[in-house]
Amino acid sequence: MSDITHHLPLLKAAQIVNNHALGSPLGTQRTKILMLGSGELGKEIAIELMRLGAWVCAADSYEGAPAAQIAHEARVLDMANPDQLDALIDEIQPDIIIPEVEAIATQELRKAVDAGIQVTPSSQIAAICMDRERLRVLAHETLGLPTTPYRFAGSLDELVAGAQAVGFPCVIKPIMSSSGHGQSVAHTPDDLESSWTEAQHGRRAADDDEVSRVIVEAFAPLESELTVLTVSSSAGVVTCQAIGQRQEDGDYRESWQPVGLDQEVLDRAHDLAVQIVDGLVDISHQHNEPGWGVFGVELFVLKDGSLLFNEVSPRPHDTGMVTIMSQRLSEFALHARAVLGIPVSQSDTRLTIPEGTTAASRAIVVHGNAEVVFSGVEHALSTEDTDLRLFGKPNVHGHRRMGVALSTAPTVAEAREKTQNILESLHITLL
Repeated sequence: MSDITHHLPLLKAAQIVNNHALGSPLGTQRTKILMLGSGELGKEIAIELMRLGAWVCAADSYEGAPAAQIAHEARVLDMANPDQLDALIDEIQPDIIIPEVEAIATQELRKAVDAGIQVTPSSQIAAICMDRERLRVLAHETLGLPTTPYRFAGSLDELVAGAQAVGFPCVIKPIMSSSGHGQSVAHTPDDLESSWTEAQHGRRAADDDEVSRVIVEAFAPLESELTVLTVSSSAGVVTCQAIGQRQEDGDYRESWQPVGLDQEVLDRAHDLAVQIVDGLVDISHQHNEPGWGVFGVELFVLKDGSLLFNEVSPRPHDTGMVTIMSQRLSEFALHARAVLGIPVSQSDTRLTIPEGTTAASRAIVVHGNAEVVFSGVEHALSTEDTDLRLFGKPNVHGHRRMGVALSTAPTVAEAREKTQNILESLHITLL
């Protein structure tokens, strides 16, 4: 990866965001941040914002969310309900809104921007990235990024036609969902009806009676998957070292950095990441929004070494938890700086682990229906160069990520093994 900051035709910061008063979060002159979504990623973001002197209100759909436990104030509401979200914004009067989840009434974000509130990265980007149809059209048909063959469908009949066009096996996803919800693989035409039903059950829609459109994609011969964390700030766009990952049912389970691929592949990955973020930030600038923040750009590496764009999250990414161990500034610190208008340089994203070392993370997923208690942490962290984050979520219903194990080691395999050992050493009790 070249050590070059990619500069966009930037708007002057003074034209799109007020100067932020930091360092006095309980005083009269303060920067007020409203977090929409207060999970484990939001908790780390809130910590970094508070370290820089911002005041933070953490909102989520349930009591005791991770970020709500440490923020200055917290609220509970249905963020997909326009009236509730509008009332919250009116109450808090934030300077900056940071969406940390996708289940948000995005039309209210546009209203907030019109009222002079900064939305991160922007209201336009939030609306595009939560809609797979809009995002795929932008990435492939407007920007020319390589993707899997795809079709969109608004009915079972259209899904059948789309699947026949892209071929079997194929992947079916609701155009609005996250973390693998509603996603399935159809191996034959006989699977399509159940895939359609799965997509309707797993989709996110404003109206429960609303039919969700789906995207049907050709099944790609994957060698691996990458996340390239890409940062847009007042200084331009920079990228982090690519992150390797393992998923189950579309949801993150492990990640590691660096990935150890050929430099040519890594360079192309970073170029694709910059290209999609450039496109999104350009749209933000057209609407007088800064487009600042961290983007998690997801890419497929095929068996022949070629790369395909998959998706992009306009926020820190689950796989980026590994940056707590690996980088000078974690993805959360980078996001906080970018959001506040602080310039982020390529040097800020550099790896700080010794050369020839790999950092790894592993999600701690708990199954059951109860409160979760961890013990044995002293044994789990008895090995050098290991760490742990327990998210403090109040309970689990079904399965839920409740923590992350972190390590560094000379090789990817050794680093992953150390995180597995942390997981196996923990005692997890359901009450």
